[in-house]
Amino acid sequence: MLIDGTLGAGGHSERFLTQFPGLRLIALDRDPNALAIAGARLAPFADRVTFVRTRYDGIPAAMAEAGVERVDGVLFDLGVSSMQLDQKQRGFSYSVDAPLDMRMDPDARLTAAEILNTYDAKDLARLLRDFGEERFAGRIADKIVRRRAQQPFETTAELVELLYEAIPAPARRTGGHPAKRTFQALRIAVNGELESLRAAVPAALAALRPGGRIVVMAYQSLEDRIVKNAFAAATASRTPPGLPIELPGHEPEFVTLTRGAERARADEIERNPRSAPVRLRALEKVGGRGNS
Repeated sequence: MLIDGTLGAGGHSERFLTQFPGLRLIALDRDPNALAIAGARLAPFADRVTFVRTRYDGIPAAMAEAGVERVDGVLFDLGVSSMQLDQKQRGFSYSVDAPLDMRMDPDARLTAAEILNTYDAKDLARLLRDFGEERFAGRIADKIVRRRAQQPFETTAELVELLYEAIPAPARRTGGHPAKRTFQALRIAVNGELESLRAAVPAALAALRPGGRIVVMAYQSLEDRIVKNAFAAATASRTPPGLPIELPGHEPEFVTLTRGAERARADEIERNPRSAPVRLRALEKVGGRGNS
């Protein structure tokens, strides 16, 4: 039994179901459009898949719905999916004009436009720093507040235009598109991504039976830091510090399967440029109790 915690268009799930004919899968996504697209793609495997509309921190409830107590593997492919980026009208991309939405769940209340048009300058700056690691956060926030006093923000093009004005020219020439960090910050805030991830990783670790594995692909440092810290705790000895020996039953429950964070090879990046920033980490559960 495998949990695909970030179903998206279903590419990963299709590969697993094809390669392992006996595999059963729980597929999670908060986006009903993704569930519909992946559902059509995975129709040949319908008798082996349970689809659940939820954030990836909804693992315990999804397992209960599927009648499962432990699983053999959990996969997270974090961030915005290629499918969502390609749906231009949803506002995830800064390369085309679209409404300032950025909701992965279209039924959620908060949108990027609401953040831009209602948060005060202090909160906007903190959001841009914390979620986008934007060094011009204060300057951008001040310009946003002044601009919206004249006319509320509605489209991505309006925001991109402001960012070109707010970020100094020398900085715009390095580090990628000048809107990249702000769009990341807004998307994370709209969807509560880091909060969800902090809950999802422990839930996934708890769901694994001995021998089970968790694989996480992160695309930016904020996500990867959360995963790295959770994995470090999971692979640490539970023997109280200062004791000269490992206490029986206090050995680490997990071992690492990767050397730090593994990156995509050059040939893979050539085939799929979106894989360039990925950081992959994986653990295997070696201790603790689990049910079949």
